[in-house]
Amino acid sequence: MTQMRTVEPTGRVALVTGASQGIGAECARALSEAGHRVALVARNEFTLRRVADSLVGESMIVPTDVLDPEALDEAFAAVEDAWGPVEVLVVNAGAAMSDPLVRTSDEDWQRMLDLNLTAPFRCLRRALPSMTEGGFGRVVVIASVAGKVGGARIAAYTASKHGVIGLVRSAAMEVARSGVTVNAVCPGYVDTPMTDESVANIASGTGRSEEDARAILERSQPIGRLITPAEVASTVMLCVDNGGINGQGLNVDGGTVQS
Repeated sequence: MTQMRTVEPTGRVALVTGASQGIGAECARALSEAGHRVALVARNEFTLRRVADSLVGESMIVPTDVLDPEALDEAFAAVEDAWGPVEVLVVNAGAAMSDPLVRTSDEDWQRMLDLNLTAPFRCLRRALPSMTEGGFGRVVVIASVAGKVGGARIAAYTASKHGVIGLVRSAAMEVARSGVTVNAVCPGYVDTPMTDESVANIASGTGRSEEDARAILERSQPIGRLITPAEVASTVMLCVDNGGINGQGLNVDGGTVQS
């Protein structure tokens, strides 16, 4: 754990998982610019330091594998020891995979559930008691539009994202009268390293160039381009700032899934 810049705090104590790149890093920046103290959680200490250096306010890096229950508990404890209870939790750590259902192994299936559903469950279970006791909390889980519709070749990923949206909805109902809200943000294809992996998989599986593969994903969204991490982060901040939003899965997909 390394504490970075120190300034007089004006906001809440925030923790972001998967904060070393992409959507997680952008959420950390948005929270920091809004005056919150931000704890950055991911496995890679080097990339976490780089993100911390880009923040404007007080931050802390907590290198952690969110798949390790004991390490995850220790990460929350480190933040509590330094700053007090986590008041804003952004659960962003996740992964995707692509394979036909009949070629999806038990190991692949379990990996998707562990990272995209069980780890968020443990984060919520760890964070909600102090939030409800304190009378304030904001939890935002980065899900996916794949949590609302099925898709070919992504059965394990889709199942895990459907599951995490169900988790969000149930948690939101349990804490609704306590001053705590729980929501999901559901991006489409975002210009991140995860999408770069999808592009590479499409290219290798179809023989197309990566440029053509990326164009396929861009055209799959009505706006004709990838979503930016900043567009996802601004939706996260909407959930943080607005206590009237609860139990929702907010799409950020250029109109791909209309609801």
